[in-house]
Amino acid sequence: MSEETAGVRARLVAAGVELVLHEGQSAVSLREIARRAGVSHGAPRRYFPTHVDLLSAIAREGFADLAARVDATMRDAGPAPRARLAALGRTYLDFAATHRGMFELMFRHDLLDSGRLRLRETSLPLFAVVADLVAQVRRPTDAPAPVLAGALWANLHGIAQLWAWGSLPLATGAADDDALLRAALDAHLGPLPS
Repeated sequence: MSEETAGVRARLVAAGVELVLHEGQSAVSLREIARRAGVSHGAPRRYFPTHVDLLSAIAREGFADLAARVDATMRDAGPAPRARLAALGRTYLDFAATHRGMFELMFRHDLLDSGRLRLRETSLPLFAVVADLVAQVRRPTDAPAPVLAGALWANLHGIAQLWAWGSLPLATGAADDDALLRAALDAHLGPLPS
C-alpha cells in the first residue's frame, strides 16, 4: 500500500472515529466521513471496498482504545485477580457509558462477522484477559473458566446496554452501576469472603 493510500485510509478512519464518538454510530455515512476527511464523496469506496469494511476499520480503533484502557487498568489494579476483574469491569462499563456510539458499533454482529478485517479476532484478546482472571478465581464447582468468563462478559455487556437505555436505573433505583458490577462479580464468582 502506498504512503498516499495509507494516509487517506487513516484520515477516513479518523474522521469516522470522530463522527461515531461525537454523534453516534447511526450518524455514520460514507458521505459525511468523506466530507470530514476532506476527500471526495466517492473516495471511501476507493479505499474501502464496502461500507462494512470502513465501519470495521473504525470499530477496530474502538477495540484498540478499549484494550489500551484495560491494559492501563491492569497495571494499576494490583495483583489480586478478583480486584483486577472488578477494575476491568469498571473500565468496560465506563467505556460503554462515555463512548456509547463506538461501543455499539464495536459489537455489531455484521461487523464482527465480516471476513476481511477479522474484527472478531480484535475482540478476542479482551475476552482472553477476562477468562484468564476468571480461571484464577473460579471455584472447583464452577463452570469451566471460558464459560464462566463468557457469562460474566455477557452480564457486563447487558449492564452497559440496559444502563444506557435507562432500564436498570428505573428498575433498580440505583444512582450508579457500581452495585450492579459487584453483584455481577458475586453472581459469577461467589461473594468475597467476610
